[in-house]
Amino acid sequence: MRPPEAVRRLRSRARRAWDRPLTAYYLVLGGSLLLTLLGLVMVFSASQIQALRYDLPATFYFRKQLLAAVIGTVLLLIASRMPVRLLRALTYPVLLVSVALLALVQVPGVGTEVNGNTNWIELGGPFQLQPSEFGKLALVLWGADLLARKGDKRLLDQWKHLLVPLVPGALLICALVMVGGDMGTVMVMVAILFGLLWIAGAPVRLFVGVLGAAGVAGAVLILTAPYRMRRIACLGTTDTGPGDQCWQALHGIYALASGGWFGSGLGASVEKWGELPEPHTDFIFAITGEELGLAGTLSVLALFAALGYAGIRVAGRTEDSFVRFAAGGVTAWIMSQVVINIGAVLGLLPIAGVPLPLFSYGGSALLPTMFAVGLLIAFARSDPAARAALAMRQPGVGRKAAGVRVKTMRRRVRERSSGER
Repeated sequence: MRPPEAVRRLRSRARRAWDRPLTAYYLVLGGSLLLTLLGLVMVFSASQIQALRYDLPATFYFRKQLLAAVIGTVLLLIASRMPVRLLRALTYPVLLVSVALLALVQVPGVGTEVNGNTNWIELGGPFQLQPSEFGKLALVLWGADLLARKGDKRLLDQWKHLLVPLVPGALLICALVMVGGDMGTVMVMVAILFGLLWIAGAPVRLFVGVLGAAGVAGAVLILTAPYRMRRIACLGTTDTGPGDQCWQALHGIYALASGGWFGSGLGASVEKWGELPEPHTDFIFAITGEELGLAGTLSVLALFAALGYAGIRVAGRTEDSFVRFAAGGVTAWIMSQVVINIGAVLGLLPIAGVPLPLFSYGGSALLPTMFAVGLLIAFARSDPAARAALAMRQPGVGRKAAGVRVKTMRRRVRERSSGER
């Protein structure tokens, strides 16, 4: 049975709107800003009681997050206007600085332990730096530049060039993070590595081998750490378990379950009153569900889905190999972190201590993520059709001045190099 004519017209109109040149640009820009703003609101709501418990002003965590968001917005604007050639020139300096900071964390007296993980550096006063968050950005940029240069020389069909030095370099970064005990961040980095290899066209048998090796290494790390075994044991739990080891996982479910369709109201959470640990960081999604209900959580998921779709669209429609790898790496980074965080809150995955990107409290996580989002915006703008559409919106610029037909992005453009190092 054919759908009514009105439905067909609506579907056709939606398809044309979805295929417009600036769709990815607006999805990345609008989705990231909405997530950041809503995250600020939820950090303010979820962190007040936590701050008062430590004899701090109620707005302590919110003010720090707001400052980080302002700085992150500046970084986003810089990244959105940064030429690809300059970005590639900064790849190795960013990598070297990140590796140096990761090594510095393990120096006695320099690294600081937080929640059992030694992955922080004190900056003075209330400020700390987590170099592993910047290591994700360094891995994306270095991996994208490396694979793009090898792809331009048509070397990626050889295993040794596909894997070396990308995999050893990624393993070095992961090892430096793992020394501090942060397995959650390592999982995100492995997802970035897999994303880069997938975009590079690695064969399935290679993925099976690498995934098998990663699985064995992960199993060893879990079996040799009792606290990780306890987190595995809390999957699908219905009670707090011996010694209340599943307290956080269970109360995260309680928070989501008590929210109903539209929540108890902003600021009206019960679980944040000392019942749910880390309500403003790892488990902010649970507080969102309690205060804003299913409608609020689905809205957050929709914004992340839009951001992920836009990242895939940018990576799939560019002819610049570096842009393709970088956009794919950033998308793999953000979406894998979303899955790990929300999966833990829902009780489907073990708690990994991974923040929700752009949403959870934490300046060290917010700054590199906003810079990476700025890169996605720049990549979305760099498409010829999108560039022409933006130019046409400027005063005195018409279609002839733009020089490009802007009906659809489903076209191929002449391949161009973004500049090798």
